[in-house]
Amino acid sequence: MKKLFGTDGIRGVANREPITAEVAFHIGRTGAYLFKDKADPKILIGKDTRISGDMLEAALIAGICSAGVDVLRVGIAPTPVVAYLTRTYHANCGIVISASHNPFDHNGIKYIRGDGFKFSDSEEEEIERIYFENHSKDEWPTKKNIGRVKESAGAIEKYINYIKNTLPSKFTLKGYKIVLDCANGASFMIAPRVFAELGAEMIAINDKPNGVNINFNCGSVHPASLRKEVLRQKADLGFSYDGDADRVIAVDEKGNIVDGDQIMAICALNLIKKAQLPNKIVVTTLMSNIGFDKIIEKLGGKVIRTNVGDRYVLEMMNKIKATLGGEQSGHIIFSQYSTTGDGLLTSLQLLKVLQEEEKSLSSLASVMEKYPQAILNLKVKNKTQFFKNIRIEKIIKKIEKELNGKGRIFVRASGTEPLIRILLEAEDKDKLERISYDLREVIEKEDI
Repeated sequence: MKKLFGTDGIRGVANREPITAEVAFHIGRTGAYLFKDKADPKILIGKDTRISGDMLEAALIAGICSAGVDVLRVGIAPTPVVAYLTRTYHANCGIVISASHNPFDHNGIKYIRGDGFKFSDSEEEEIERIYFENHSKDEWPTKKNIGRVKESAGAIEKYINYIKNTLPSKFTLKGYKIVLDCANGASFMIAPRVFAELGAEMIAINDKPNGVNINFNCGSVHPASLRKEVLRQKADLGFSYDGDADRVIAVDEKGNIVDGDQIMAICALNLIKKAQLPNKIVVTTLMSNIGFDKIIEKLGGKVIRTNVGDRYVLEMMNKIKATLGGEQSGHIIFSQYSTTGDGLLTSLQLLKVLQEEEKSLSSLASVMEKYPQAILNLKVKNKTQFFKNIRIEKIIKKIEKELNGKGRIFVRASGTEPLIRILLEAEDKDKLERISYDLREVIEKEDI
């Protein structure tokens, strides 16, 4: 059982356990300990725009260098960029300092393997074992054996050239008017630059990070500001990224939100049509809308579901050799191009489909009929006690019986926040609203 790592790295409020400079120092040393006996070991580090990023980066670097391992520092960079550069520079591993879509006062530390994939559960457990057993206590090299910090000049350009090369040779966005919501996060420099270089008329919003405005009423979790700007600018579409830009939500020309399920459906149908989707399989999580399964199955495809978390989607994709997978939240993985969810890459792949199909985003998104869905994020004091509560268990069973296969309820504890997340789906919107109200009322009365 992991003590530090959750579903996506180590997360928490910055300057509070476990996201302190002291923990970061020792976690850096622990990661370095794994590679200390390799030839010329090095660890690549990137971060998002949070005010606490400098503190944690400095602590991690100190820990890594104190163990005799070099650091490649790329500065502010999206998670998928760090994953790509870790592979490109043949680093032993990469570290991303980010709390993704969470508020600015949170931060996180996540490890990426040398091949660009996130650490598995077992690899994270190994880091924790070394950390808690203090295996690195005697590893204090001196003289020329202390690690050094190297700035990765030109690293971002390498990624930009790579991502543009995933598109057809004469691909252009000339004639498109596109709004980008950068969430005041890690995409604020790179995303506008890529779209501008491809010829789009580009309007960037929330692209002036100050350390405390990341994800604040903006980004993929709050697409209302993007919707407003797309309509105001009469744009063709817009894209909204999260703090570390590994996810994206789109808005069509009519102002409709196009979520990860719809983006995956659009891309999957295009690939099926071209016979380029292996075994016609798409991998997604338990949170995806039932409507997603129905449209994929209608065209002879198959949907495989995993636990929530893009790492579990990717593990399944690797296992069955699928090339497309992701989450409703906008983590979408094109495995022939990337080892993680990549908001910018997904945006470009979606635009490629729009051009091939010669249709608007609203037209393509309409092929998927979404079941009415409600997501409850309920703050709790004790996540364990929630699942042991008899009254809550009783109402959940009652709802399952009432839905009777024509909808569903899915309950899980957040891996990064003190929340219980509940997904409700039903064919009938009125029934969904009634069930949601009844469930929330019971849970709030229990005061767990």
